Amino acid sequence: MTLRFVLDPELTPHLRADIVALWVDVTNAGGAVGFVAPVTADKVRTIADPTLAGIADGPDRLLLGYDDDRLVAMAIFTDPRFHLKQHLRVLTRVMVHPDTQGRGVGDALMRKAAQVGRDLGLTALHVTVRDGLGLDRFYRRLGYREVGRWPGAIRVAPGDDRDEILMWLGLSEDSAKQTTSGPTF
Repeated sequence: MTLRFVLDPELTPHLRADIVALWVDVTNAGGAVGFVAPVTADKVRTIADPTLAGIADGPDRLLLGYDDDRLVAMAIFTDPRFHLKQHLRVLTRVMVHPDTQGRGVGDALMRKAAQVGRDLGLTALHVTVRDGLGLDRFYRRLGYREVGRWPGAIRVAPGDDRDEILMWLGLSEDSAKQTTSGPTF
């Protein structure tokens, strides 16, 4: 597998359809990207369309990963839309196609995201993950640290509420050296 990453591609109708298809495949394989399986393209478009508008019209940025010409990974650098937080971005809709999992695509995507963040002059990346899927272990391996939780913030089904885990990656030398003994907000 040869991965190629593209930052801020032109959001053509074909690319939008590929993004929605990836989102559907990831969700229906159990991925935690805003929906609970089963999901259809029409349902995903209710969130994908405004999300992609935030990219096309700014200020959000899109990072895509390709295996040859096939879209297999994506992450969105979401602007916090708050002038005192312009030094960081929230990574949202981080996903890797299910049939590429276990082949290092997720690691490569997140390492590329960190590199892009540094190139953009950011000092930190923030990501939230749904508890109960082991995603926090994946991010910890990449240097992210848990900085808090919102208990029961994600309702995946009646009676099945999950914590939302807040994770942080410092991109500057100073922030990477910082540690915390508990949640920091």
